[in-house]
Amino acid sequence: MSKWSDWKRFPDPRKGDYICVPYGPGVYELRHIGNGQRILFGEGSCVAYRMSSLLSKPLGCGTRNNYKKREYVLKNINDVEFRTCACKNRNSAKELQREIKTKWKYVFRT
Repeated sequence: MSKWSDWKRFPDPRKGDYICVPYGPGVYELRHIGNGQRILFGEGSCVAYRMSSLLSKPLGCGTRNNYKKREYVLKNINDVEFRTCACKNRNSAKELQREIKTKWKYVFRT
C-alpha cells in the first residue's frame, strides 16, 4: 500500500474538469471542504472507474446502486474534496476500507 494522496477538489465535468487518480486497486475518501465532514469512502479494483461512478450518466460512468450518493455529490460538488490511496491488490484495498470505516463518521456508510 502506498501513502494517501493530498486532498484535492472533486472535479466538475460540467466545467471540463477530469479526475486524476490511480487506475489500479485502491481506496478513496470524500469530505466537505468547508467543515471537514467525511462524506463517503470506497474501494475498487480500479479507483478511477469507481470514483467516476459517483456521478450519474452522462457526467460519470459505471453503475452505482445508491442514487442518493450520486445526487449528493453532484449537489455539493463545489464543496467536495477527495483523496486516494493506491493498493497492491483488491484484498489490500478491502482491508484498508475496513480500517477507515471504523475511524470516522460518514454521511454515507459505504
